[in-house]
Amino acid sequence: MGKHRRLGGYRLLDEIGRGSTAVVHLAMDSFGREVAVKELQEEFVAEPEARQRLAQEMAAQARVRSGHVARLLDGRLDGERPYVVMQYVPGCSLGDLVADYGPPRRERLLRLARGMALGLADVHDAGVLHRDVSPGNVIVLGDRPTLIDFGIAREAGAEQLTRRGMVIGTPAYLAPELIEGGAATTASDVYAWAATLAYAATGRPPFGRGSLHGVCFRILRGQADLEGAPEPLAALLRRGLDRDPARRPAARWFAGALADWTGVSSGRSRALLA
Repeated sequence: MGKHRRLGGYRLLDEIGRGSTAVVHLAMDSFGREVAVKELQEEFVAEPEARQRLAQEMAAQARVRSGHVARLLDGRLDGERPYVVMQYVPGCSLGDLVADYGPPRRERLLRLARGMALGLADVHDAGVLHRDVSPGNVIVLGDRPTLIDFGIAREAGAEQLTRRGMVIGTPAYLAPELIEGGAATTASDVYAWAATLAYAATGRPPFGRGSLHGVCFRILRGQADLEGAPEPLAALLRRGLDRDPARRPAARWFAGALADWTGVSSGRSRALLA
């Protein structure tokens, strides 16, 4: 155990993720609990924008309280190696789950859809935009999904750190208005939720594979592939993938619409689907 590097009060055990500017470690705190520690890579420590982006991630995630969203636990931005500490979420990504085992059965799929909608609704209720809902950023354990990675999230109204015209997010799950240069909104998060679930329901990216240009073209044309997606989920996904963001219901609405179908009584969910 002595060979493991320490960062703050945390012992770094293993690398579990790596992005463009940061590394995520499985770590142990002073109570012996597993946590996830995200630290800036050494070459980005001196860049103010990288520190500011990490600070924005902390500020956004700190506002969210949800059983379906990884919690922020700790962090330090002023040291030699800035880091944030998050709840470690066991399980595997929705992307890996579908790639390895195929689409979940209808009942499980509906439960995953509702859990994801509840988590996203809690994010939005906290005044935060996630901006990168995608199969790689949903961890599944049993029937419980947890939304992770607030690396490009921001509080609504916070300063935009990306350059104008730069597309941020996972391209296959981007809302059309973002491809066209529009601002991120709760509606664009909802679109990404629906696109992510379309992948889970069919085992295929909803706008196909191939060149980025081709994928974006199909997104802009509204050519979503939902063949094989079970009802009532397919009907809901069509609403979430509406080309017009003003016509997409809120995440909380989708959670309510899915309630009766997952054994949770909402009193009016089936009527909402009509």
